Amino acid sequence: MHTLSEENYLKAIYNIAQQGHAKITPTAISDALGNNPASVVDMLKKLADKQLVNYEKSKGVALTSTGQNVAISIVRKHRLWEAFLLEKLGYGWDEVHDIAEQLEHVFHPELADRLDKYLGYPQYDPHGDPIPKANGESAVSYKTLLAEIEEGITCKVVAVKDTSAAFLQDLKKIDIGIGTYITLYEKIPFDHSMIIEINHNRQATVSRIFADNLLVQE
Repeated sequence: MHTLSEENYLKAIYNIAQQGHAKITPTAISDALGNNPASVVDMLKKLADKQLVNYEKSKGVALTSTGQNVAISIVRKHRLWEAFLLEKLGYGWDEVHDIAEQLEHVFHPELADRLDKYLGYPQYDPHGDPIPKANGESAVSYKTLLAEIEEGITCKVVAVKDTSAAFLQDLKKIDIGIGTYITLYEKIPFDHSMIIEINHNRQATVSRIFADNLLVQE
């Protein structure tokens, strides 16, 4: 068994690695968790002693095979719980993350498998993140941002980078969710904002920060 703090660190390292960072630094982990950089280094040393991570200042942080398995288990449970809370208990997609943060630490060897089966083996959580299987395999992770789409292109929302309640509530206000179609009409050079059409029937102007946190597929 691992402590809640250790599991949170392993999950953070896994998520940073999934974003494609070539080198994972204590600063990146500190930013992800909101912890003091000095305390991050102390924890990395503890995780290294337990053979859950490899850490060298020049090379950064990497999960060992054992650490990877633990992280995948936590991420899998988190995303399955999010799907359960949304689909079966009626929570909003802006509510499920914080609750799943607590439920992901519940340990029972068959829990994730039973939850996966009950939900019909979903590939993605409510925010579009792939749900790892028990063997670590998962569906494709979407990488294209709305900000990278060219003018005149219509695309479909497939995931969000920012899963904070504030951002998800903003999306809800303008009726954007997973599966929504967006046409990018114009990019404004002055402030990099964008004029978009939502589901072929309503226009809106969104900021560059907004477009940098919405993942789409043409």
